[in-house]
Amino acid sequence: MHDPISDLLTRIRNAGTAGHPEVCLPHSVFKESIARVLSQEGYVSAVNVEGSEKKSLKIALRYQGKKSVITGLRQVSSPGLRRYVNAREIPRVLGGMGVAVLSTPKGVMTDVQARKNNLGGEIVCFVW
Repeated sequence: MHDPISDLLTRIRNAGTAGHPEVCLPHSVFKESIARVLSQEGYVSAVNVEGSEKKSLKIALRYQGKKSVITGLRQVSSPGLRRYVNAREIPRVLGGMGVAVLSTPKGVMTDVQARKNNLGGEIVCFVW
């Protein structure tokens, strides 16, 4: 696998479309921090790390009725083309209705938190 973040986003998107209650994938600290940001914003209900030697990441999805709370996911930065912005250039997703996930020097955070802390960084993905 060349791009683990793309794999994370695709698994979440596919599980939400198929109506699965949770997603299980290989663990990494960066994937866990992205999932925790999605949990803080209310897009997923729980994030758990399981296993000791070979860890896995379990993400419990949220639904409104039969529809997933996450209606769209888009990867912005890829291994072939990284997208970096400063604090004044952070884009708003759907006029503030969505969330941009950024990797900053202070950790992974949302676009609102990055603007508040006057931090720029790599735009990982957009979620709405």
